[in-house]
Amino acid sequence: RLQQVLLWGVLLAAWEAAWGQLRYSVPEEMPKGSFVGDVAKDLGLQLTELRHRNAHVFDTGRTRYFFLDLQNGHLSMMDQVDREEICAAVPKCILNFEILVKQPMNIYKGEIEILDINDNAPSFPERSSVLEVIEYTAPGARFPLEKAHDPDSGVNSLQNYECSESSYFTLDVKNRDDGVKYPELILAKSLDREQQAVHNVILTATDGGSPMKSGSTTIQIVVLDGNDNAPEFTQSVYKVTVREDVAVGSRVLQVTATDRDEGPNAEVKYSFFKIPENFEKTFKLDPESGEIEIKEKLNFEEHEFYELVVQARDAGGLTSHSKVHIKVADVNNYVPEIVIMSVFSPIPEDTPLGTVIAIFSVQDRDSGANGEVQCSITESLPFRLEKSFDNYYRMVTAELLDREQQSEYNVTVRAADGGRPALQSSTVLALRVLDVNDNAPVFLQERYSARLSENNAAGALVLSVRATDADWGPNARVRYRLGEGRLFYLDPRTGDVKVTGPLDYEEGKYYEATVEGKDGGGLTAHAKVHIDITDVNDNAPTL
Repeated sequence: RLQQVLLWGVLLAAWEAAWGQLRYSVPEEMPKGSFVGDVAKDLGLQLTELRHRNAHVFDTGRTRYFFLDLQNGHLSMMDQVDREEICAAVPKCILNFEILVKQPMNIYKGEIEILDINDNAPSFPERSSVLEVIEYTAPGARFPLEKAHDPDSGVNSLQNYECSESSYFTLDVKNRDDGVKYPELILAKSLDREQQAVHNVILTATDGGSPMKSGSTTIQIVVLDGNDNAPEFTQSVYKVTVREDVAVGSRVLQVTATDRDEGPNAEVKYSFFKIPENFEKTFKLDPESGEIEIKEKLNFEEHEFYELVVQARDAGGLTSHSKVHIKVADVNNYVPEIVIMSVFSPIPEDTPLGTVIAIFSVQDRDSGANGEVQCSITESLPFRLEKSFDNYYRMVTAELLDREQQSEYNVTVRAADGGRPALQSSTVLALRVLDVNDNAPVFLQERYSARLSENNAAGALVLSVRATDADWGPNARVRYRLGEGRLFYLDPRTGDVKVTGPLDYEEGKYYEATVEGKDGGGLTAHAKVHIDITDVNDNAPTL
Protein backbone atom coordinates (compact mmCIF):
# COMPACT_ATOMS: atom_id res chain seq x y z
CA ARG A 1 0.00 0.00 0.00
CA LEU A 2 2.87 2.37 0.85
CA GLN A 3 4.51 1.63 -2.51
CA GLN A 4 1.26 2.52 -4.29
CA VAL A 5 1.03 5.85 -2.48
CA LEU A 6 4.65 6.67 -3.31
CA LEU A 7 4.08 5.76 -6.97
CA TRP A 8 1.05 8.02 -7.24
CA GLY A 9 3.04 10.80 -5.60
CA VAL A 10 5.69 10.50 -8.31
CA LEU A 11 3.04 10.52 -11.03
CA LEU A 12 1.41 13.62 -9.57
CA ALA A 13 4.71 15.45 -9.39
CA ALA A 14 5.41 14.58 -13.02
CA TRP A 15 1.99 15.89 -14.01
CA GLU A 16 2.34 19.17 -12.14
CA ALA A 17 5.70 19.86 -13.77
CA ALA A 18 4.61 19.26 -17.28
CA TRP A 19 2.04 21.70 -18.65
CA GLY A 20 4.33 22.93 -21.41
CA GLN A 21 4.16 25.05 -24.56
CA LEU A 22 6.26 24.22 -27.62
CA ARG A 23 6.98 26.80 -30.30
CA TYR A 24 8.56 26.15 -33.68
CA SER A 25 8.69 27.84 -37.07
CA VAL A 26 9.16 26.41 -40.54
CA PRO A 27 9.06 27.94 -44.04
CA GLU A 28 6.13 27.01 -46.25
CA GLU A 29 6.49 24.55 -49.12
CA MET A 30 8.92 22.33 -47.19
CA PRO A 31 8.81 18.75 -48.53
CA LYS A 32 7.10 15.88 -46.72
CA GLY A 33 9.17 14.54 -43.82
CA SER A 34 11.05 17.82 -43.22
CA PHE A 35 12.29 18.39 -39.67
CA VAL A 36 10.24 20.81 -37.56
CA GLY A 37 11.51 20.37 -34.00
CA ASP A 38 13.10 17.97 -31.51
CA VAL A 39 10.14 17.29 -29.24
CA ALA A 40 11.95 14.74 -27.07
CA LYS A 41 14.78 17.17 -26.31
CA ASP A 42 12.55 20.18 -25.78
CA LEU A 43 10.27 18.28 -23.38
CA GLY A 44 13.20 16.68 -21.57
CA LEU A 45 11.95 13.15 -22.28
CA GLN A 46 13.97 10.10 -23.23
CA LEU A 47 13.04 8.27 -26.43
CA THR A 48 12.17 5.14 -24.47
CA GLU A 49 9.88 7.23 -22.30
CA LEU A 50 8.16 8.71 -25.35
CA ARG A 51 7.46 5.22 -26.69
CA HIS A 52 6.45 3.79 -23.31
CA ARG A 53 4.02 6.66 -22.70
CA ASN A 54 2.47 6.27 -26.15
CA ALA A 55 3.22 9.86 -27.20
CA HIS A 56 1.36 10.99 -30.30
CA VAL A 57 0.08 14.11 -32.01
CA PHE A 58 -3.54 14.38 -30.96
CA ASP A 59 -5.99 14.55 -33.85
CA THR A 60 -9.28 16.41 -33.26
CA GLY A 61 -10.55 15.84 -36.78
CA ARG A 62 -8.63 18.73 -38.25
CA THR A 63 -6.18 18.27 -41.10
CA ARG A 64 -2.96 16.84 -39.72
CA TYR A 65 0.12 18.63 -40.97
CA PHE A 66 2.69 17.04 -38.61
CA PHE A 67 3.64 13.67 -37.15
CA LEU A 68 5.82 12.59 -34.24
CA ASP A 69 8.52 10.03 -35.04
CA LEU A 70 8.99 7.93 -31.88
CA GLN A 71 12.28 6.54 -33.22
CA ASN A 72 14.06 9.90 -32.91
CA GLY A 73 11.59 12.16 -31.09
CA HIS A 74 11.35 14.57 -34.02
CA LEU A 75 8.24 16.44 -35.11
CA SER A 76 8.15 16.37 -38.92
CA MET A 77 5.99 17.56 -41.81
CA MET A 78 3.17 15.20 -42.71
CA ASP A 79 2.90 16.88 -46.11
CA GLN A 80 3.89 20.03 -47.96
CA VAL A 81 2.12 23.14 -46.62
CA ASP A 82 1.08 26.17 -48.66
CA ARG A 83 0.73 29.11 -46.28
CA GLU A 84 -1.57 30.99 -48.64
CA GLU A 85 -3.91 28.02 -48.88
CA ILE A 86 -4.33 27.34 -45.18
CA CYS A 87 -4.11 30.87 -43.77
CA ALA A 88 -5.42 33.01 -46.64
CA ALA A 89 -5.14 36.68 -45.62
CA VAL A 90 -4.07 36.08 -42.02
CA PRO A 91 -0.84 38.05 -41.41
CA LYS A 92 0.66 35.48 -39.04
CA CYS A 93 0.04 31.85 -39.94
CA ILE A 94 -0.03 29.74 -36.78
CA LEU A 95 -0.88 26.03 -36.71
CA ASN A 96 -1.63 24.58 -33.30
CA PHE A 97 -0.95 21.00 -32.29
CA GLU A 98 -1.20 18.91 -29.15
CA ILE A 99 1.00 16.02 -28.05
CA LEU A 100 -0.71 13.59 -25.67
CA VAL A 101 1.21 11.22 -23.42
CA LYS A 102 0.02 8.70 -20.85
CA GLN A 103 1.30 7.03 -17.68
CA PRO A 104 0.94 9.65 -16.27
CA MET A 105 -1.52 11.47 -18.46
CA ASN A 106 -0.36 14.83 -19.80
CA ILE A 107 -0.79 17.11 -22.77
CA TYR A 108 1.72 19.47 -24.33
CA LYS A 109 0.37 22.32 -26.43
CA GLY A 110 2.44 23.60 -29.30
CA GLU A 111 2.29 26.08 -32.11
CA ILE A 112 4.16 26.23 -35.39
CA GLU A 113 4.48 29.42 -37.37
CA ILE A 114 4.45 28.81 -41.12
CA LEU A 115 6.85 31.39 -42.51
CA ASP A 116 6.02 33.00 -45.81
CA ILE A 117 8.30 32.73 -48.82
CA ASN A 118 7.90 35.03 -51.81
CA ASP A 119 6.28 32.45 -54.07
CA ASN A 120 3.55 34.70 -55.48
CA ALA A 121 3.74 37.82 -57.63
CA PRO A 122 1.11 40.60 -57.39
CA SER A 123 -1.60 40.18 -60.00
CA PHE A 124 -4.56 42.17 -61.26
CA PRO A 125 -7.97 40.65 -62.00
CA GLU A 126 -7.71 41.82 -65.62
CA ARG A 127 -4.72 42.40 -67.89
CA SER A 128 -6.38 45.51 -69.33
CA SER A 129 -9.33 47.75 -68.54
CA VAL A 130 -11.10 50.83 -69.85
CA LEU A 131 -11.69 54.04 -67.89
CA GLU A 132 -14.00 56.66 -69.41
CA VAL A 133 -13.51 60.28 -68.42
CA ILE A 134 -15.52 63.26 -69.66
CA GLU A 135 -13.37 65.97 -71.21
CA TYR A 136 -14.89 68.64 -68.94
CA THR A 137 -13.75 66.84 -65.79
CA ALA A 138 -11.96 69.28 -63.48
CA PRO A 139 -8.29 68.69 -62.59
CA GLY A 140 -7.92 66.99 -59.23
CA ALA A 141 -10.70 64.49 -59.89
CA ARG A 142 -9.92 61.02 -58.57
CA PHE A 143 -10.61 57.69 -60.22
CA PRO A 144 -10.28 54.51 -58.15
CA LEU A 145 -8.47 51.69 -59.90
CA GLU A 146 -8.63 47.94 -59.57
CA LYS A 147 -6.46 46.68 -56.70
CA ALA A 148 -3.85 44.01 -57.26
CA HIS A 149 -3.74 40.88 -55.10
CA ASP A 150 -0.71 39.19 -53.61
CA PRO A 151 -1.47 36.23 -51.28
CA ASP A 152 1.97 36.41 -49.64
CA SER A 153 2.37 38.16 -46.28
CA GLY A 154 4.65 40.73 -44.69
CA VAL A 155 7.31 42.23 -46.97
CA ASN A 156 6.52 39.55 -49.54
CA SER A 157 3.03 40.95 -50.00
CA LEU A 158 1.99 43.89 -52.14
CA GLN A 159 3.96 46.98 -51.08
CA ASN A 160 3.50 49.67 -53.71
CA TYR A 161 1.98 50.76 -57.02
CA GLU A 162 3.71 52.60 -59.84
CA CYS A 163 2.29 54.17 -62.97
CA SER A 164 3.86 54.83 -66.33
CA GLU A 165 4.60 58.49 -67.04
CA SER A 166 1.69 60.65 -68.21
CA SER A 167 1.35 64.44 -68.54
CA TYR A 168 -2.39 64.22 -67.77
CA PHE A 169 -2.58 61.72 -64.91
CA THR A 170 -0.69 61.02 -61.70
CA LEU A 171 -0.98 58.09 -59.31
CA ASP A 172 -1.85 58.35 -55.62
CA VAL A 173 -1.51 55.27 -53.40
CA LYS A 174 -3.81 55.35 -50.38
CA ASN A 175 -3.86 53.22 -47.24
CA ARG A 176 -7.12 51.76 -46.02
CA ASP A 177 -7.85 51.48 -42.28
CA ASP A 178 -6.77 47.84 -42.33
CA GLY A 179 -3.45 48.71 -44.02
CA VAL A 180 -4.44 47.58 -47.53
CA LYS A 181 -3.06 49.85 -50.25
CA TYR A 182 -5.24 50.91 -53.16
CA PRO A 183 -4.42 53.07 -56.19
CA GLU A 184 -6.25 56.12 -57.48
CA LEU A 185 -5.61 58.07 -60.68
CA ILE A 186 -5.69 61.85 -60.32
CA LEU A 187 -6.39 64.11 -63.27
CA ALA A 188 -3.45 66.50 -63.37
CA LYS A 189 -4.69 68.89 -66.08
CA SER A 190 -7.73 69.44 -68.26
CA LEU A 191 -8.42 67.01 -71.06
CA ASP A 192 -9.09 67.91 -74.69
CA ARG A 193 -10.82 65.16 -76.60
CA GLU A 194 -10.12 66.79 -79.97
CA GLN A 195 -6.41 66.89 -79.19
CA GLN A 196 -6.12 63.34 -77.69
CA ALA A 197 -9.11 61.01 -77.35
CA VAL A 198 -7.32 58.06 -75.74
CA HIS A 199 -4.62 57.84 -73.09
CA ASN A 200 -2.85 54.63 -72.06
CA VAL A 201 -1.08 54.09 -68.76
CA ILE A 202 0.49 50.97 -67.28
CA LEU A 203 -0.20 50.31 -63.61
CA THR A 204 2.40 48.10 -61.91
CA ALA A 205 2.12 46.49 -58.47
CA THR A 206 5.29 45.40 -56.66
CA ASP A 207 6.01 43.36 -53.55
CA GLY A 208 8.93 43.68 -51.15
CA GLY A 209 10.43 40.24 -51.60
CA SER A 210 13.98 39.47 -52.59
CA PRO A 211 14.04 39.26 -55.51
CA MET A 212 11.12 41.61 -55.97
CA LYS A 213 8.11 40.39 -57.98
CA SER A 214 5.60 42.50 -59.86
CA GLY A 215 2.45 42.41 -61.97
CA SER A 216 0.98 44.95 -64.39
CA THR A 217 -2.26 45.93 -66.07
CA THR A 218 -2.91 48.37 -68.94
CA ILE A 219 -5.54 51.09 -68.41
CA GLN A 220 -7.03 52.66 -71.51
CA ILE A 221 -8.50 56.07 -70.66
CA VAL A 222 -11.15 57.14 -73.14
CA VAL A 223 -12.01 60.85 -73.18
CA LEU A 224 -15.75 61.39 -73.72
CA ASP A 225 -17.47 64.38 -75.21
CA GLY A 226 -20.56 64.79 -73.05
CA ASN A 227 -22.55 66.65 -70.51
CA ASP A 228 -21.22 69.17 -68.06
CA ASN A 229 -21.93 67.60 -64.68
CA ALA A 230 -21.05 64.20 -63.29
CA PRO A 231 -23.27 62.56 -60.66
CA GLU A 232 -22.40 63.40 -57.06
CA PHE A 233 -22.89 60.98 -54.15
CA THR A 234 -24.36 62.35 -50.96
CA GLN A 235 -21.51 60.70 -49.00
CA SER A 236 -17.95 59.81 -49.92
CA VAL A 237 -18.15 56.75 -47.63
CA TYR A 238 -21.29 54.93 -46.51
CA LYS A 239 -20.93 52.89 -43.34
CA VAL A 240 -23.28 50.32 -41.88
CA THR A 241 -23.16 47.43 -39.38
CA VAL A 242 -25.33 44.35 -39.96
CA ARG A 243 -25.85 41.23 -37.90
CA GLU A 244 -24.51 38.04 -39.44
CA ASP A 245 -27.95 36.42 -39.11
CA VAL A 246 -29.68 39.06 -41.23
CA ALA A 247 -32.12 37.41 -43.60
CA VAL A 248 -31.25 36.94 -47.26
CA GLY A 249 -33.03 39.65 -49.25
CA SER A 250 -32.73 42.22 -46.47
CA ARG A 251 -31.82 45.78 -47.40
CA VAL A 252 -28.46 46.86 -46.03
CA LEU A 253 -28.44 50.52 -47.04
CA GLN A 254 -29.14 52.85 -49.95
CA VAL A 255 -26.61 54.98 -51.81
CA THR A 256 -27.76 58.15 -53.49
CA ALA A 257 -26.19 60.32 -56.17
CA THR A 258 -27.63 63.42 -57.86
CA ASP A 259 -26.82 65.08 -61.17
CA ARG A 260 -27.30 68.81 -61.78
CA ASP A 261 -27.93 68.29 -65.47
CA GLU A 262 -31.40 68.01 -66.89
CA GLY A 263 -33.15 65.39 -68.97
CA PRO A 264 -31.38 62.11 -69.83
CA ASN A 265 -28.04 63.46 -68.62
CA ALA A 266 -29.49 63.63 -65.10
CA GLU A 267 -30.61 60.00 -65.03
CA VAL A 268 -28.27 58.03 -62.78
CA LYS A 269 -27.60 54.29 -62.82
CA TYR A 270 -25.78 52.51 -60.01
CA SER A 271 -23.39 49.58 -60.22
CA PHE A 272 -20.57 47.97 -58.29
CA PHE A 273 -17.16 49.07 -59.51
CA LYS A 274 -14.50 46.39 -59.80
CA ILE A 275 -15.24 44.48 -56.61
CA PRO A 276 -14.15 40.87 -55.94
CA GLU A 277 -16.31 38.21 -57.52
CA ASN A 278 -17.24 36.66 -54.15
CA PHE A 279 -18.54 40.07 -52.98
CA GLU A 280 -20.90 40.15 -55.96
CA LYS A 281 -22.26 36.79 -54.81
CA THR A 282 -22.99 38.25 -51.38
CA PHE A 283 -24.53 41.63 -52.26
CA LYS A 284 -26.85 42.98 -54.95
CA LEU A 285 -27.09 46.64 -55.97
CA ASP A 286 -30.33 47.87 -57.51
CA PRO A 287 -29.25 50.00 -60.53
CA GLU A 288 -32.29 52.27 -60.23
CA SER A 289 -32.72 52.87 -56.50
CA GLY A 290 -29.16 52.35 -55.23
CA GLU A 291 -30.37 49.88 -52.60
CA ILE A 292 -27.89 47.18 -51.54
CA GLU A 293 -29.38 43.83 -50.51
CA ILE A 294 -28.08 40.58 -49.06
CA LYS A 295 -27.89 37.76 -51.64
CA GLU A 296 -26.49 35.01 -49.41
CA LYS A 297 -26.09 34.40 -45.67
CA LEU A 298 -23.29 36.29 -43.96
CA ASN A 299 -20.74 34.58 -41.74
CA PHE A 300 -18.77 36.72 -39.31
CA GLU A 301 -16.19 33.96 -38.78
CA GLU A 302 -15.40 33.93 -42.52
CA HIS A 303 -15.72 37.62 -43.36
CA GLU A 304 -16.29 40.41 -40.86
CA PHE A 305 -15.70 43.44 -43.08
CA TYR A 306 -16.54 44.34 -46.68
CA GLU A 307 -15.42 47.36 -48.66
CA LEU A 308 -17.47 47.92 -51.81
CA VAL A 309 -16.95 50.62 -54.44
CA VAL A 310 -20.16 51.82 -56.09
CA GLN A 311 -20.33 53.81 -59.28
CA ALA A 312 -22.98 56.29 -60.35
CA ARG A 313 -23.16 56.86 -64.12
CA ASP A 314 -25.39 59.29 -65.94
CA ALA A 315 -26.77 58.86 -69.45
CA GLY A 316 -23.97 60.95 -70.88
CA GLY A 317 -21.31 58.59 -69.55
CA LEU A 318 -20.07 60.69 -66.62
CA THR A 319 -19.32 58.69 -63.50
CA SER A 320 -18.47 59.19 -59.88
CA HIS A 321 -17.59 56.75 -57.15
CA SER A 322 -18.21 56.20 -53.47
CA LYS A 323 -17.27 53.54 -50.97
CA VAL A 324 -19.50 51.36 -48.83
CA HIS A 325 -18.10 49.85 -45.65
CA ILE A 326 -20.16 46.97 -44.29
CA LYS A 327 -19.19 45.64 -40.87
CA VAL A 328 -20.63 42.26 -39.89
CA ALA A 329 -21.63 41.91 -36.23
CA ASP A 330 -21.09 38.52 -34.64
CA VAL A 331 -24.16 36.60 -33.51
CA ASN A 332 -23.98 33.73 -31.04
CA ASN A 333 -24.76 30.98 -33.54
CA TYR A 334 -22.17 28.32 -32.68
CA VAL A 335 -22.64 25.87 -29.82
CA PRO A 336 -19.49 25.16 -27.76
CA GLU A 337 -17.85 21.88 -28.75
CA ILE A 338 -16.28 19.63 -26.12
CA VAL A 339 -13.40 17.47 -27.37
CA ILE A 340 -12.43 14.64 -24.98
CA MET A 341 -8.73 13.98 -25.41
CA SER A 342 -8.07 11.28 -22.81
CA VAL A 343 -9.88 9.58 -19.92
CA PHE A 344 -8.31 7.59 -17.09
CA SER A 345 -10.78 4.80 -16.24
CA PRO A 346 -11.13 2.55 -14.31
CA ILE A 347 -9.82 4.60 -11.39
CA PRO A 348 -8.26 2.78 -8.40
CA GLU A 349 -10.22 3.74 -5.33
CA ASP A 350 -7.05 4.66 -3.44
CA THR A 351 -6.13 7.27 -6.07
CA PRO A 352 -4.59 10.33 -4.34
CA LEU A 353 -6.26 13.72 -4.38
CA GLY A 354 -5.44 15.83 -7.42
CA THR A 355 -4.92 12.89 -9.78
CA VAL A 356 -5.82 13.72 -13.39
CA ILE A 357 -8.84 11.73 -14.55
CA ALA A 358 -9.58 13.38 -17.91
CA ILE A 359 -8.24 16.00 -20.31
CA PHE A 360 -10.50 17.83 -22.73
CA SER A 361 -10.72 21.05 -24.71
CA VAL A 362 -13.61 23.31 -25.67
CA GLN A 363 -14.02 25.17 -28.93
CA ASP A 364 -16.45 27.89 -29.96
CA ARG A 365 -16.21 29.47 -33.43
CA ASP A 366 -17.93 32.67 -32.31
CA SER A 367 -15.91 35.71 -31.27
CA GLY A 368 -15.82 38.00 -28.24
CA ALA A 369 -18.08 37.06 -25.37
CA ASN A 370 -19.99 34.71 -27.68
CA GLY A 371 -16.84 32.61 -28.03
CA GLU A 372 -15.78 32.66 -24.38
CA VAL A 373 -16.65 29.29 -22.86
CA GLN A 374 -16.93 28.23 -19.24
CA CYS A 375 -17.04 24.55 -18.25
CA SER A 376 -18.56 23.01 -15.14
CA ILE A 377 -19.49 19.70 -13.51
CA THR A 378 -21.86 18.87 -10.66
CA GLU A 379 -20.37 20.12 -7.38
CA SER A 380 -21.53 17.11 -5.35
CA LEU A 381 -19.14 14.79 -7.19
CA PRO A 382 -15.65 13.93 -5.85
CA PHE A 383 -14.04 15.68 -8.85
CA ARG A 384 -13.24 19.23 -9.87
CA LEU A 385 -12.24 21.02 -13.07
CA GLU A 386 -8.99 22.91 -13.48
CA LYS A 387 -8.35 25.19 -16.46
CA SER A 388 -4.82 24.71 -17.72
CA PHE A 389 -4.11 26.99 -20.67
CA ASP A 390 -6.26 28.56 -23.37
CA ASN A 391 -9.34 26.36 -23.71
CA TYR A 392 -7.94 23.19 -22.13
CA TYR A 393 -9.30 21.61 -18.96
CA ARG A 394 -8.35 18.72 -16.77
CA MET A 395 -10.63 16.94 -14.33
CA VAL A 396 -8.93 15.83 -11.12
CA THR A 397 -10.00 14.02 -7.97
CA ALA A 398 -11.21 16.42 -5.26
CA GLU A 399 -12.12 13.78 -2.65
CA LEU A 400 -10.95 10.28 -1.82
CA LEU A 401 -12.91 7.60 -3.64
CA ASP A 402 -14.58 4.60 -2.03
CA ARG A 403 -15.74 1.88 -4.38
CA GLU A 404 -17.78 0.27 -1.63
CA GLN A 405 -19.91 3.45 -1.44
CA GLN A 406 -20.08 4.17 -5.18
CA SER A 407 -18.54 2.07 -7.91
CA GLU A 408 -19.47 4.16 -10.97
CA TYR A 409 -19.83 7.82 -11.88
CA ASN A 410 -21.46 9.40 -14.89
CA VAL A 411 -19.93 12.88 -14.89
CA THR A 412 -21.72 15.40 -17.09
CA VAL A 413 -19.37 18.08 -18.37
CA ARG A 414 -21.25 21.23 -19.39
CA ALA A 415 -19.89 24.02 -21.58
CA ALA A 416 -21.66 27.39 -21.87
CA ASP A 417 -20.56 30.42 -23.88
CA GLY A 418 -20.95 34.06 -22.90
CA GLY A 419 -23.71 34.88 -25.36
CA ARG A 420 -27.14 36.18 -24.38
CA PRO A 421 -28.84 33.83 -24.34
CA ALA A 422 -25.93 31.45 -23.77
CA LEU A 423 -25.55 28.37 -25.94
CA GLN A 424 -24.67 25.16 -24.13
CA SER A 425 -23.47 21.67 -24.83
CA SER A 426 -22.60 18.71 -22.66
CA THR A 427 -20.97 15.31 -22.71
CA VAL A 428 -20.91 12.44 -20.21
CA LEU A 429 -17.76 10.80 -18.87
CA ALA A 430 -18.50 7.25 -17.72
CA LEU A 431 -16.03 6.42 -14.95
CA ARG A 432 -15.63 3.13 -13.12
CA VAL A 433 -13.92 2.88 -9.72
CA LEU A 434 -11.48 -0.02 -9.48
CA ASP A 435 -11.50 -2.03 -6.27
CA VAL A 436 -8.52 -1.93 -3.95
CA ASN A 437 -8.23 -4.50 -1.16
CA ASP A 438 -8.96 -2.09 1.66
CA ASN A 439 -11.48 -4.26 3.57
CA ALA A 440 -10.68 -7.38 5.57
CA PRO A 441 -13.19 -10.25 5.78
CA VAL A 442 -15.69 -10.10 8.67
CA PHE A 443 -17.15 -13.28 10.19
CA LEU A 444 -20.88 -13.24 10.87
CA GLN A 445 -20.16 -14.56 14.41
CA GLU A 446 -17.18 -14.24 16.67
CA ARG A 447 -17.82 -17.78 18.08
CA TYR A 448 -19.49 -20.72 16.36
CA SER A 449 -20.88 -23.57 18.54
CA ALA A 450 -22.38 -27.00 17.84
CA ARG A 451 -23.32 -30.25 19.65
CA LEU A 452 -22.61 -33.63 18.12
CA SER A 453 -23.24 -37.17 19.32
CA GLU A 454 -20.31 -39.55 19.45
CA ASN A 455 -19.98 -42.43 17.01
CA ASN A 456 -21.25 -40.28 14.17
CA ALA A 457 -20.70 -41.15 10.52
CA ALA A 458 -17.71 -39.73 8.68
CA GLY A 459 -18.54 -36.66 6.58
CA ALA A 460 -21.39 -35.51 8.80
CA LEU A 461 -21.93 -31.73 8.73
CA VAL A 462 -21.19 -30.14 12.06
CA LEU A 463 -21.66 -26.42 11.34
CA SER A 464 -20.90 -23.72 8.74
CA VAL A 465 -18.81 -20.61 9.20
CA ARG A 466 -19.30 -17.56 6.98
CA ALA A 467 -17.39 -14.34 6.44
CA THR A 468 -18.21 -11.43 4.11
CA ASP A 469 -15.88 -8.94 2.43
CA ALA A 470 -17.02 -5.49 1.25
CA ASP A 471 -14.48 -5.49 -1.57
CA TRP A 472 -15.17 -6.73 -5.10
CA GLY A 473 -13.91 -9.52 -7.30
CA PRO A 474 -10.88 -11.50 -6.10
CA ASN A 475 -10.48 -9.10 -3.18
CA ALA A 476 -13.91 -10.19 -1.89
CA ARG A 477 -13.38 -13.94 -2.37
CA VAL A 478 -12.81 -15.52 1.08
CA ARG A 479 -10.99 -18.83 1.67
CA TYR A 480 -11.32 -20.65 5.01
CA ARG A 481 -8.76 -22.59 7.01
CA LEU A 482 -9.10 -24.45 10.30
CA GLY A 483 -6.26 -23.78 12.69
CA GLU A 484 -6.08 -27.32 14.09
CA GLY A 485 -8.13 -30.46 14.34
CA ARG A 486 -7.39 -33.79 12.75
CA LEU A 487 -10.93 -34.93 13.47
CA PHE A 488 -12.57 -32.16 11.47
CA TYR A 489 -12.40 -30.91 7.90
CA LEU A 490 -13.20 -27.32 6.83
CA ASP A 491 -14.18 -26.78 3.21
CA PRO A 492 -12.06 -23.72 2.16
CA ARG A 493 -14.72 -22.45 -0.25
CA THR A 494 -18.04 -23.07 1.54
CA GLY A 495 -16.99 -22.84 5.19
CA ASP A 496 -18.69 -26.19 6.01
CA VAL A 497 -17.11 -28.05 8.98
CA LYS A 498 -17.45 -31.83 8.76
CA VAL A 499 -16.11 -34.76 10.79
CA THR A 500 -13.49 -36.96 9.21
CA GLY A 501 -14.49 -40.08 11.21
CA PRO A 502 -16.36 -41.35 14.31
CA LEU A 503 -15.88 -39.33 17.51
CA ASP A 504 -15.50 -40.88 20.97
CA TYR A 505 -16.94 -39.03 23.95
CA GLU A 506 -14.69 -40.98 26.26
CA GLU A 507 -11.62 -39.58 24.44
CA GLY A 508 -12.75 -35.98 24.26
CA LYS A 509 -15.84 -34.24 25.56
CA TYR A 510 -15.37 -31.06 23.38
CA TYR A 511 -13.10 -29.59 20.76
CA GLU A 512 -12.05 -25.93 20.15
CA ALA A 513 -10.25 -24.46 17.15
CA THR A 514 -9.62 -21.16 15.39
CA VAL A 515 -10.91 -20.64 11.90
CA GLU A 516 -9.28 -18.14 9.55
CA GLY A 517 -10.87 -16.34 6.60
CA LYS A 518 -8.46 -14.82 4.05
CA ASP A 519 -9.49 -12.72 1.03
CA GLY A 520 -7.79 -12.61 -2.36
CA GLY A 521 -5.65 -9.65 -1.32
CA GLY A 522 -4.24 -11.38 1.76
CA LEU A 523 -6.30 -9.68 4.49
CA THR A 524 -7.55 -12.08 7.22
CA ALA A 525 -10.16 -12.44 9.97
CA HIS A 526 -10.54 -15.07 12.72
CA ALA A 527 -13.34 -16.70 14.70
CA LYS A 528 -13.61 -19.42 17.36
CA VAL A 529 -15.25 -22.81 16.80
CA HIS A 530 -16.49 -24.82 19.83
CA ILE A 531 -17.94 -28.37 19.38
CA ASP A 532 -19.45 -30.33 22.30
CA ILE A 533 -19.56 -34.17 22.06
CA THR A 534 -22.56 -35.84 23.68
CA ASP A 535 -22.33 -39.35 25.18
CA VAL A 536 -24.24 -42.35 23.93
CA ASN A 537 -24.52 -45.66 25.82
CA ASP A 538 -21.87 -47.53 23.89
CA ASN A 539 -19.93 -49.12 26.76
CA ALA A 540 -21.09 -52.03 29.04
CA PRO A 541 -20.22 -52.00 32.78
CA THR A 542 -17.02 -53.80 33.70
CA LEU A 543 -16.02 -55.41 36.99
